[in-house]
Amino acid sequence: MHTLSGHLAGISTLAWSPDSATLASGSDDKSIRLWHAGTGAAHARPLLGHAHAVHSVAFSPRGNMLASGALDEAVVLWDARTGRVLRSLPAHSDPVCGVDFCGDGTLVTSCSADGLIRVWDAASGQCLRTFFHEDTPPVSSVRFAPNGRYVLAGMLDSAVRMWNYVDGKCVKTYKGHVNAKYHLVAAFGVYGDEDRPRAFVVSGSEDGQVVLWDVVSKHVLQRLHGHQNTVLAVDVHAKERAIASCGFDKTIRIWRN
Repeated sequence: MHTLSGHLAGISTLAWSPDSATLASGSDDKSIRLWHAGTGAAHARPLLGHAHAVHSVAFSPRGNMLASGALDEAVVLWDARTGRVLRSLPAHSDPVCGVDFCGDGTLVTSCSADGLIRVWDAASGQCLRTFFHEDTPPVSSVRFAPNGRYVLAGMLDSAVRMWNYVDGKCVKTYKGHVNAKYHLVAAFGVYGDEDRPRAFVVSGSEDGQVVLWDVVSKHVLQRLHGHQNTVLAVDVHAKERAIASCGFDKTIRIWRN
């Protein structure tokens, strides 16, 4: 459909706006670019505010804000309409690997190679919570649960953990995949009957599998085989009941449940 050209170095992260009209991309050239999905054209000005390569971007649920994390250890909050920096947060002591907004847009979570997960007030920039596992393995991705009460974190000790934001406790640990070297991205999804849906957690694995766990029981629901190498990232389309995965085998695969 379109080839989006404009960055001067590698692109590490992409995010759709909630209305699917805009795509945001973060690059090793220290910039974020916004693209018109319909035409493929870039907005006139890139978003400049990071001092190093951008690793993660996420839109707020209303699409009016954008959060980004980078190798400069900062989380930056942007006005997505004007490209203006709203707040720059000295968030971590190592590169920021992931950012995400909660469902109502009031909270932002970030994670880092320093082993910490932090939750921020989007309006004030105040750090409200800090989570960490006792061994503080590097944290590669974070995702708020749809209800906003939990934060899902992928960690480089071959575990995906779910934290209760309210009391700061780790309530679930999902194991059965391999993640010791690369920053893999995990996600939430829904399966089962429409009148009685059940939630699952999904992550790629360094052995080429896509692994699904039941959120409550932690049992492995399914292992999806198809990739020939490390599966770096997964995402879920809730309405279509579909999972997208991508990996080092240079393929993107779509799975329907």
